[in-house]
Amino acid sequence: MRKWADYPVPQSERRHDVPATLKVVPGLWSPQLRNRRDLVVYLPPSYEREPDRRYPVLYMHDGQNVFDPHTSFAGHWQAGAALAHHAGKGLELIVVAIPNMGTRRLYEYTPHRDVIRGGGGGDRYLGFLVETVKPLIDRKLRTERGPECTALAGSSLGGLISLYALLRSPWTFGAAGVISPALWFADGRIFDVVREAEPVEGGRIHLDIGTHEGPDALEDTRQMRDLLRQVGFVPGETLSYYEDAGARHTERAWARRFRKVLPFLFGGPVPEAGRPSGVFRVVRDEGPASPVAGPAAEPGHEAHPMRRDDDAPLPRAIRGDGTSG
Repeated sequence: MRKWADYPVPQSERRHDVPATLKVVPGLWSPQLRNRRDLVVYLPPSYEREPDRRYPVLYMHDGQNVFDPHTSFAGHWQAGAALAHHAGKGLELIVVAIPNMGTRRLYEYTPHRDVIRGGGGGDRYLGFLVETVKPLIDRKLRTERGPECTALAGSSLGGLISLYALLRSPWTFGAAGVISPALWFADGRIFDVVREAEPVEGGRIHLDIGTHEGPDALEDTRQMRDLLRQVGFVPGETLSYYEDAGARHTERAWARRFRKVLPFLFGGPVPEAGRPSGVFRVVRDEGPASPVAGPAAEPGHEAHPMRRDDDAPLPRAIRGDGTSG
């Protein structure tokens, strides 16, 4: 692996919406998945000033869409602005943005095989996170290494794999941001995983959905909320849930919710809208939505997790070359 580098934005193109503290981990090899990809790592504002301080870490899927609008598929999460906002209030953390691998996205982000769509490589991807990515980050950076200081977040299939990872590796991850999750995949096998999982002591889950993501997606998410309560997650304490009124399946909606839920993932209070009676009431034009997931997909559309990122070229700064050696 080559030396870490600054995120490659030429000075003449320096953009206010791309944090200046981004680093690139080039060409990280995954023995679990037999491919390479770049990672983008955000360092908090005080990292260089406070050499004895350690920081919690958030691992985010679909890394192309996290920091840079020029590398995102259809808008980005504005994570730099969100992190700067919370740093001003005392919450500073390291963020590791892990890009998807284009046409391999569905395979890597799904823990079970769907008889129509394929997939099922989620355990290998989880192995990549636990055995390759996290040890590298802990070795090279000043991290707080316990699960209470380590979280994941993602949307759609990224939300699905975040939930699965928390349940399968609670000694590694202590919280998951499960945003607009694709719970329908593989006939909803993730519901069986939740029912059969050992209790997650101290684990936290934020779960949400936009009310305009389709009736099936909304009902699936409500059922998951109820199931998480049944297996021991406590609304308002270890479970944050809300429905974003009027929101569709878009990066803009996820960016707005990400800013609000970030403190909860690291021990902060449940956001107001995520309390048991809360519904996040925002109605606005969010631009073109990604096709709705699962059975509610519009005629002529394939399910969105295969289209949202898979047909987009991987950006120069967050590359995955898909090689097998």
